[in-house]
Amino acid sequence: MSFHTSAVYFDGHGPAFTTETLDLALARAEALDIHDIVVASYTGETGVQAVQRFAQHNLVVVAGVYGFHKLNEVRMTPEHLVTIEANGGRILHSGHAFGMLGRAVHRRFDTIQVDEVIAHVLRLFSQGVKVGCEIACMAVDAGLIPAGGEAIAIGGSARGADTAIVIRPSNTHAFFDSRILEIICKPRD
Repeated sequence: MSFHTSAVYFDGHGPAFTTETLDLALARAEALDIHDIVVASYTGETGVQAVQRFAQHNLVVVAGVYGFHKLNEVRMTPEHLVTIEANGGRILHSGHAFGMLGRAVHRRFDTIQVDEVIAHVLRLFSQGVKVGCEIACMAVDAGLIPAGGEAIAIGGSARGADTAIVIRPSNTHAFFDSRILEIICKPRD
């Protein structure tokens, strides 16, 4: 079997590409009959847009960890949280697969850790590719999508979504069993 598909490369990055990224991801999910969709969304804005498109899918919205920016708080607005959950999306609050303990060691001892090296290598493709790999592993770790099945992971560059990949994710502890199968879209720069 062979696939003939083209990746889309954006001339820029950020929230201006969210609508097109989500639409491209939905089209690819339908073409490949992929049910598991994982999207990064700290404030919930991208998550709300995703839940409107992926109503027939297992949508996991990865919202980050409690207390990352302010002790005991998350950045997701209560309104977005309610909208996502009311429309069938599941929200995952979790530490970054590529950085929580390593970040603590780096901050304390000013030394780089292996998870940071992996994150920097994935950023050679784009910030969103790194995020996509990370959130897919986090969703597997939480039992919200299966390891080894095909999923679509959607991430971005600080805000919004500008990258979508087809991935066969693994648990974080087995990260090198993951496979990026396709780049659906990403920033060219």
